[in-house]
Parts: sequence; structure tokens; C-alpha cells
Amino acid sequence: MSTTNFPGTPATIGATANVSGGIAPGNLIEPDIDEELFLFNSDDTPLMNLMLRAKRVKVNSPEIDHYMIDEPKAVFLTETKLESTGAYQAVLPLANSDRNIPRNFSTLLVKGIDGYTPDGQTRTPGKYLMLFVKDRDTATNNPVVRAVNGPKASPTDEYSTVPAIPAGTTIIMLANSLYETQKDVEPESTVPQPTRIYLQKRGMNQVVSDYFESQKKRIPFGKAIIAEQAIANFKVQGNRTLWAGRAGKFKIDVPRMGMQYIYTTEGIRWQFKRELQHSGRWTVEKIIALAKMFFTGEDVPKTALLLAGKNLLEEIQCIDFSKHPEIQISSMTNALGWSVTNFHTVFGDIQIKREPTLDRLGWSNSGALIGEDRLVHYVFSTEHRFSDRMEGEEATRNGILIWDALALKGSCHIWIDGEKESEGHAATGIRLWESAEAPEDTSFIYYLLCECPGISPNARTGQLWSHDGTSWRERIGNIEL
Repeated sequence: MSTTNFPGTPATIGATANVSGGIAPGNLIEPDIDEELFLFNSDDTPLMNLMLRAKRVKVNSPEIDHYMIDEPKAVFLTETKLESTGAYQAVLPLANSDRNIPRNFSTLLVKGIDGYTPDGQTRTPGKYLMLFVKDRDTATNNPVVRAVNGPKASPTDEYSTVPAIPAGTTIIMLANSLYETQKDVEPESTVPQPTRIYLQKRGMNQVVSDYFESQKKRIPFGKAIIAEQAIANFKVQGNRTLWAGRAGKFKIDVPRMGMQYIYTTEGIRWQFKRELQHSGRWTVEKIIALAKMFFTGEDVPKTALLLAGKNLLEEIQCIDFSKHPEIQISSMTNALGWSVTNFHTVFGDIQIKREPTLDRLGWSNSGALIGEDRLVHYVFSTEHRFSDRMEGEEATRNGILIWDALALKGSCHIWIDGEKESEGHAATGIRLWESAEAPEDTSFIYYLLCECPGISPNARTGQLWSHDGTSWRERIGNIEL
């Protein structure tokens, strides 16, 4: 194929006269861009194909506020120890960011602190203490709480006293509880924090001479050779951007147009809230742990799709399943028309597919576990084609313009870092731990693959534990990295 037929290069009459192929007028660019792009080289650019099939949201600005996590925070930790004074109510010490979340008339479950029988005389092991938010402390804005099932000095007392609650205790927010004639309740004071997303404008064009388009070819090809090359390159470059692009906004001086903004979008590699920093060989137990983390959080997706680099895919395929006959591994064609390896677990199925772009980006040992129904495709202006006559040439420039961005929705998604690139990041990662001894590195969250008395006598298989600087504690609820 002549180099004069690459995008952006004028195709002269002399050069195109000798080109063979079957390009009929109007067949260079199809009007239905999304479907065209999806069907073309589908296996080579899986992430872009996911974006083209994701929920589409039309916006009226290239800058949008994206709310990744819709569910408000429901799990807190006490910042300092609450001493027992024998009083009927006490100030619950929470972190600054959490103090306004429990509103008046809310009920709170205190993990690890036993409650008492209705007469307040006997502890009920394993049946936790529950608190009722009565008011707010004017000095600190912390909630003022009463114990629903706390100890009593006398069985005839109307109210329970508030027992001691250690620092770092997990508090779980339950439903509010209103008095008999109450109708009005305080509105929720928490507002989700948005992330600014930039939509990036991308384009592709062809320059073809009038002579070339007017020729009647003997052999009609379904796809034009020139268009194939251009669309393939357009998709591959766009796919790399969807993975690894960095957000940016800056001005350039355009001749005769003045200063204009250029936007670059943030790749989903940098949008993950959970990163599993993996080392060593993959085992069945590790895959099941991965499925458990993915399917059992606050945000539960319908499907799990693992887009994997070639080395990660090879490691998973070489796992010894002989000791786990209950695990089902099968090849299937999924709803997107891809041939995938389906890994069936009791928590849910993981569909595994190779993503060639990860290899091109140097992430062959890594992968992304994505909830297919948890992606958002933001579109500023609908994809459209244009056809312009080139001044001074017997040629026409045809092209596509797309202005969009891909964003993760929800907290289920997990980035598997096999390159150890995340070490030193501001975000805290997750590591799988299969030793009875406590880890020396306390800067990570650890998913326990076995009981770990070195961390705590209560550290059980399948739990998440982290170190708060003074002691180990179990992580419950959303993991905010």
C-alpha cells in the first residue's frame, strides 16, 4: 500500500491511479461510528469496545464532575478512647471527616463491644452494643450518644450507661429510630465528593483524490484497505489513552482562532480505588480471594471481566486445579461476542480475556478486574463525520471527530499490579498474606489467606487487616485508598 494513502497525507492522482482495491464512494467511513468501531478489530482493543457498549451519558461541557461512589459512608472508627463515667450519655469521638454523618435519631452498632441484657446486669457476648444519637456536642460537633443495651446501675433504671469504647473501634451506621409522633428528620448531610473528568477530543481523517473515488473496481472488497489501516490505528491509539492517559487542560494559540483549550482525559489505570499488589505464583485460593473481594463489597456488580496482560494470563492458565474439582473452568462466548475463559467460583464468575494494549504499555504481569456494568461513557458531542474539499487539490478529506471519556463507576473494580509499580504511591494497596507471622511492612492492607495470630488472635482467613500506626485492626466496609 502506498504511503501516500495514510491519514493526513494528500493522495495525488498519479499515486492513486496505480492502487488496487475496492473502495466505492461513501465506503471509507460508515455513518454509525460506534457500531463500526466496535466490530472492527474487536479483540485487539477490548477496553474501547467496553466503552462503546457502556452506559452513554451526553454532557454539555468537556469538563464534568464524576461521582464514582454513590453509596454514602456507613463505617467509622473512634478516634480516641471513650472513657466510661457511668453517665447516661457521652460524646462519641469520631474523625473530623465523619462527625457530621451520623445525624440525630440515628442508631449505631459498636463492633467488638458486648451489649447487656434488658436489665443491664448481664453481658451478652457476641451481641454488640448499639448506640442512639441524641444530639450533637457544640464544642466538637461529635454525636452525643446513649446506649440502647448498655449496663445499668440498677435494673429499674430508665436509661443504660455508656460503657468504655477503645480507640479504633468500628462503628457501623444503621437506620434511624424516630419517636412515636415524629415526622420530621434531619436530611443526610453527606455530599459525595466528585472527581473532575476531562473529555478528550480525538480525530481521524482520510485524504483521497477524486480520480481514485471515481474508479470502478472489478473486485468489491467489504473493507477499504486505506480505511482499515486508519481505523485500526485510531482504535489502538485511543485504547492506550483509555488505559494510561493523564488528565490535563492547557491553552494553545491557534492561528486566526486565538487561544483555545486542549483537554486530555484520565486513563482508567489511575481511577482504581483498589490495587492488589501481587507477587509469587497464582493459586486457586488467590483467585477465590480475588473473587470474594470483588463480589462482596458494598458495590456488587453483575459480572466480572478480567482484562489481563499476557504474563498474568499465562500464570492463571497454569494454575493447578487438581485439588479443587469443584472449580469449573470453561471456554465460552460472552455477551460481547468475545471468546473468554470463564472461572466459576461460589462468589461469582470471572471472565478472563487478554488485553494486548497492557503488553504494549509494559503491564504484561498486570490486569484489571472490571464490572462491565459499572462503566460510564461520557460524550460531549456525538461522533460525526465530515467531508471537506482540499483547497488547490482535486481531493476530499473525510474524517471522524469524537469527544469523549471513560470513567469507572462504583468501588468494585480492582487493579492487579504485577509490575510492583504502585510501591511508593500515595494510595495504599492490598496484598495477599499467607503466613502466621505479622507482616513487617505495615503500609499495606492485607487480605489473609490463613489465620494470622501474629496480627491478632482474631485475625481469620478471608479478613482484611491494616496497621494504624500503633496496632493492627480489621478493615470493614469501603476501602478508601
